[in-house]
Amino acid sequence: MRHRKKFNHLGRKKAHRKAMLSNMAISLIEHKRINTTVAKAKALRSFVEPLINRSKTDTTHSRRMVFKRLQNKSAVTELFREISLKVAEREGGYTRILKTRNRLGDNAEMCIIELVDYNENYFSEKAAKSKRKRTRRGKVKTETTIEETQQVEENINDVETKEEVKEENLQKEVKVEETKEEIKDEVKQEEKADKEEETEDKKEDKE
Repeated sequence: MRHRKKFNHLGRKKAHRKAMLSNMAISLIEHKRINTTVAKAKALRSFVEPLINRSKTDTTHSRRMVFKRLQNKSAVTELFREISLKVAEREGGYTRILKTRNRLGDNAEMCIIELVDYNENYFSEKAAKSKRKRTRRGKVKTETTIEETQQVEENINDVETKEEVKEENLQKEVKVEETKEEIKDEVKQEEKADKEEETEDKKEDKE
């Protein structure tokens, strides 16, 4: 009876299931991605991720424990030399399952299981998406909008410089008008003084 046994037997006995998962783990380590059913991929993920986690500590004991599960020297060396360095900064979640289609024969769900750090296309697409900046309203701010904002800033600077020049010209014009008014006032005062002198001269002549 299967009381409280939640793992998937995959329709196999214990030895057959263990050998199958071991072979799938070896091919995943060597090729970095394999095509299989979703049920097998989920079982493989719980089988291979503890091995990848153990490869971070490169000791004789950990190598022997991994070899006990895989029974393949080349896979063990590749796991401890290459994959462990690639996965050093990651704290779990070393594999990714991507569902593809249903198989034609028995309509089984198919998928691709791969090592996360070896999919370069995924990281390039993610980096391209991260270049786009989102505003508060949810609109995407692309490179074109950035260029447009730069042009607007340049135009604003040009307008500010033009306004400063206009203000300077206005100040100069005001100064010129003030000087003209001062000259006019001086001329009027001189004319008044001349008229007063003439009137005084006429009075003296009459007397």
